[in-house]
Amino acid sequence: MKESVITKKVKRRLTFLSCMIVLLVAVIITSVFSDFCQIINNRNELSLLNDKYDGLLHEEESLQSEITKLQDGDYVARYAREKYLYSLPDEVIIKLPTD
Repeated sequence: MKESVITKKVKRRLTFLSCMIVLLVAVIITSVFSDFCQIINNRNELSLLNDKYDGLLHEEESLQSEITKLQDGDYVARYAREKYLYSLPDEVIIKLPTD
């Protein structure tokens, strides 16, 4: 009769340990899957931010070019005449329609 009691204890321990191992494996798999999803999201965000950064660098180059041009007096005078239809005293402005 003592053998059957020991066997039941061993079976309970094995069942308990098996459940704990299954639970531990499930937690680890869930954690790894969550981390993997976060890595994918971070890579996508990094790609978007790199594209935005490249766009901002291009915009900065354009603005630096515009600053350089606007420091030239002749360019500013020509720009004002073209953009705002300013003219010199002897000039006649003819605005052409743009289609």
